[in-house]
Amino acid sequence: MEKELVLVLDEEAHIQWTLKTFLVNEKYNVIPVSTTRLAVQYFSELEVAGLITEYWVQGSCVLETVRELKKKLPETYVMVLTNYNVDESEYRKITDAGIDDFFSKPVSSERILFHLRNGLRRRRISIEKRRFEEALAGGGIKTGCA
Repeated sequence: MEKELVLVLDEEAHIQWTLKTFLVNEKYNVIPVSTTRLAVQYFSELEVAGLITEYWVQGSCVLETVRELKKKLPETYVMVLTNYNVDESEYRKITDAGIDDFFSKPVSSERILFHLRNGLRRRRISIEKRRFEEALAGGGIKTGCA
């Protein structure tokens, strides 16, 4: 299986470096970015499997970016790691936007890796299921007896 690509979106260079170093050691391809504009560009140019992002980037919330991303690429796994404290209504907005996992910093590398692996596994299963259903609908797979 080829390495999956994970985008790390955070303004803090040391967070980008730490996550990249850790995830590369776990056999992922990682691209660190500091702006939502660059993140959106990479998603349009490459097959990005997952996004690990800060909740606030460049003074604005990433929820709208995630909503748009999930409309185009619903299988994309999205994890938020943040220092920002959220209340119940804000948390509902987060889950409604399509964010798969939300953690307050600090968070252990084991927890990040566990959720990333599970999220990317669910993504692969979802993609395989969709392709299988498309093949069935298009007549590409024969079922039953002749």
